[in-house]
Amino acid sequence: MKNKKKDKSLTKDQSIKKINDLKKDLFNLRFKKINGQVENPAQFKEIKKNIARLYMNTKSAKWQKKYLREKLQVLKMIRL
Repeated sequence: MKNKKKDKSLTKDQSIKKINDLKKDLFNLRFKKINGQVENPAQFKEIKKNIARLYMNTKSAKWQKKYLREKLQVLKMIRL
């Protein structure tokens, strides 16, 4: 709950930086999953929600479209 309030008060540049950090975390978590080192699989969902929340907080249609495009590409990759 505290993170939600902090995320709303971030500037656009800070939000973008935090989004990039979360994406790196998600990327590293995927490798841990492959190696069987994930302790808490719920982290995937939590990180994805945080990324979406930050995109929505930027209130920019451009960023929302970019996020949706990236998510669609990820879904396509998973299905292969």
